[in-house]
Amino acid sequence: MKLIRGIHNIRPEHRGCVATIGNFDGVHLGHRAMLRRLRVRAAATRLPATVISFEPHAREYFEPDQAPSRLSSLRDKIRLLAETGVDRFVCLHFDRRLAGMEPEVFIDELLVARLGIRYLLVGDDFRFGRKRRGDHRMLEAAARVHGFELEDTPTVELDGERVSSTRVRRALERGELEEAGRLLGQPYSLSGRVIRGDRIGRELGCPTANIAIHHRPPMDGVAIVDAAIDRGEPLPAVASVGTRPTVNGKRPLCEVHLLDWSGSLYGRQLTVRFLHWLRGQEHYPDLQRLQRQIGLDVEAARRWFARRR
Repeated sequence: MKLIRGIHNIRPEHRGCVATIGNFDGVHLGHRAMLRRLRVRAAATRLPATVISFEPHAREYFEPDQAPSRLSSLRDKIRLLAETGVDRFVCLHFDRRLAGMEPEVFIDELLVARLGIRYLLVGDDFRFGRKRRGDHRMLEAAARVHGFELEDTPTVELDGERVSSTRVRRALERGELEEAGRLLGQPYSLSGRVIRGDRIGRELGCPTANIAIHHRPPMDGVAIVDAAIDRGEPLPAVASVGTRPTVNGKRPLCEVHLLDWSGSLYGRQLTVRFLHWLRGQEHYPDLQRLQRQIGLDVEAARRWFARRR
């Protein structure tokens, strides 16, 4: 998949495509149905299947304190979209200029002049442009004028309810990892480069690989996971996501303890899949009680993996 970051990086050779627009947070079953339809149309027209999205999300730009938690960092969104087989990902930086762009300009300059779209797949509630003035009716009129095809996104339901990023977030907030995995079509995951921590885990006899989380995560707790090093085979592990209340942590962190692996992971890429919930984050009165609980978490993880051999 080719990544195109910013309007200024759209070149003449990128003109001519079939496209869809959205946040694609989590790349859940509903998104995957859209992307399958897009790939079918791309194959029929021999044009690249193109996803257009924004970074940061619009609500993060306008309401940073009230924006919902994120399912996927930009890194993870790129990884998940690439796995679906789309050809291009146009990532637009959402800033004051893009927020103030009139919807007619968005259509004429971006979609038509620069990308030369032949087919556009969006929801009938899609809003865009300055003050969210652009809507499906405006796109229908533009499609007639510029000669591209406009189609509504399919609705995907599971257990009688529409699959959405909000529904995935709700499942993760409740610790329902199996339910989140059903909605996503695969276990919830996050990835990142291992950074140096404060080595508290090592002092407690449970060394961890630490991944910084630069957004508000959708879950806060301890889970049984598997973790792949540099896209290798997944290894059994246990992970904690949160701000580490016992040691007065300030920023969210994913701490991963690999059950049967030793060595340095600093600078390596780790992809963590969340398989089974253990407990929420807790504040312990001292490190000794935290150490005992970590031991119980590790033993629970070992038993869980043993039952699946």
